[in-house]
Amino acid sequence: MKKRQQPEAAIQRAVCEQLRLRGRPGLVWFAVPNGGKRNAREAASLKRQGVIPGVADIILLHNSRFFALELKSDNGRPTEHQYWFQKAVNEAGGYTCIAQGLDEALRTLTAWNLVR
Repeated sequence: MKKRQQPEAAIQRAVCEQLRLRGRPGLVWFAVPNGGKRNAREAASLKRQGVIPGVADIILLHNSRFFALELKSDNGRPTEHQYWFQKAVNEAGGYTCIAQGLDEALRTLTAWNLVR
């Protein structure tokens, strides 16, 4: 059986590598492990612990500003939960982007002045 391709995971690995290599001094960032299959008991436990669906793939903090970057493959589509999270962050004064592909993700990080 052939292993299922995961283009979004490959994009995320590449973005994380660029952040490690080119991230601005003082940048704090982390990936959010919200995806994946969970059984009902584990999902309920995580929900009680505050995990919410739709949180962006990568959260970044720099110069007292909050950024949330959602990564999608070229033909990937955001979920309603992801749109909700993006709207909530924007209303709270943060910056968000749903990037289609690696090039758009890197352009976004550059526009946000988070990479050198």
